[in-house]
Amino acid sequence: MIEINILLVFMIAAALIAVQVKDLLSSVIGIGAVGIGLSMAFLVMKAPDLAIMQLVVEILSLIILIRATIRKDLPFSTSGRWAFNTISTIIFLILFLVFAYLSFANIHTFGNPAIKTSQEYLSHVQGKAANLNIVESIMLRYRAVDTLGEASVLFAVVIGVLAIARRAWRRDGAE
Repeated sequence: MIEINILLVFMIAAALIAVQVKDLLSSVIGIGAVGIGLSMAFLVMKAPDLAIMQLVVEILSLIILIRATIRKDLPFSTSGRWAFNTISTIIFLILFLVFAYLSFANIHTFGNPAIKTSQEYLSHVQGKAANLNIVESIMLRYRAVDTLGEASVLFAVVIGVLAIARRAWRRDGAE
């Protein structure tokens, strides 16, 4: 459970940074960090379908928001930043490759499932189901919480995008 607490602290810190920074691009990146933290929290809680959905929605919304804000405020300085940019890119690539290698090394072989939930579903749903449709029974009895989680992820993404867009609209209207 300590992992969830660490991720929650990370997400709260990223959200506070996103609210407090002055430029819009840094705010979008902070919101992206919150979404990535939420995706990792879903992975820790053993909900990979929610994590994948959150990651896809987060990446797509980040691409759209960065594309929309990159023209407005781009705080680049062309002198003296190439060394920092090169070193940080190399460090990021090394960390990415290390974590990718560790992730792929822990994948189970094909045909050897890590979790045997299908037999568990079939054995429990036979006696509890009021109808004869096993798929419907599994979806309503066991997967309803995941569906609620997916809907809450979509709701959070829409609220985040609207909040950022509203902030940009107010700033443009004030100037």
